[in-house]
Amino acid sequence: MSSAVADDGASDEDAGKSADSVEPDVAPREEEEAFDRTVDQGSQRLGRSWVQLGVTGFLGGFDVSIGVLALLLVQHQTHNPLLAAIAFSSGFIALTLAGSELFTENFLLPVAAVVTKRGSPGALVRLWLTTLISNLIAGWLIVALFMVAFPGLKSTANEIAGSYIKLGVNWHAFALALVGGMLITSMTHLQQGTDSDGVKLIPAVIVGTLLTLGHVNHAIVASLVCFAALVAGAPFGYGDWGGLLGLAIGGNLVGGLALVTVLRLLQLPHKVKEARDEPDASANDDQTQHS
Repeated sequence: MSSAVADDGASDEDAGKSADSVEPDVAPREEEEAFDRTVDQGSQRLGRSWVQLGVTGFLGGFDVSIGVLALLLVQHQTHNPLLAAIAFSSGFIALTLAGSELFTENFLLPVAAVVTKRGSPGALVRLWLTTLISNLIAGWLIVALFMVAFPGLKSTANEIAGSYIKLGVNWHAFALALVGGMLITSMTHLQQGTDSDGVKLIPAVIVGTLLTLGHVNHAIVASLVCFAALVAGAPFGYGDWGGLLGLAIGGNLVGGLALVTVLRLLQLPHKVKEARDEPDASANDDQTQHS
């Protein structure tokens, strides 16, 4: 009898430990594999040279500019916002297949690498700033070329860009920026769950369509549309665009990091802990070998 009671007490104690521990009773294998890919790719992005960062960001702006051209052409020809939004997703398809990046796509992978000690905060800031600047430079150059090549798109560009500028600086615009960061970071997370390029295109098309159909305040997409209008002689100026960009960056950061990245990391706390312990272990091994 006392043995049975002892066994019951031991099992209750083990259950309590299991409930309090970050280690799950059954490891979610697929989620863990996706987490490992996330950290590995994040550390690779953080370790790029300045040239690689700049070129990758430039290509990201180039790819999305293709989507902006598709958006303007289809809207001009059909006056159908849904068809135009679907056409814009071609830019995100190019982005996915080409392996280029937007500033807002770096709210999950490199952040996970920094949290797990596979990169430094300084490298993260370097990645964000370089990608943002190169996205914008490429976007301005390419959409300027498009507007010269297709001067008939001027009124369409002014119309679509005006919907972003009219948002102003208020809670409504900030909420749309939160949604923008949440959507693009969710897209990044979903694409880490598969190795199939075909499957990766599904979230790219969905998110690309939603961003433009809802006039979501996304730092790069909204900027490129505004650039098209500014080059064509918009009724607003670069100062108005600057206000839009600042709010969009802040909202995108909060939306991506707080609403997606933090929750995804908390979904696998045991993997975060395990990964954070790895650098220390390797450092200890190196120290032992040198001694």
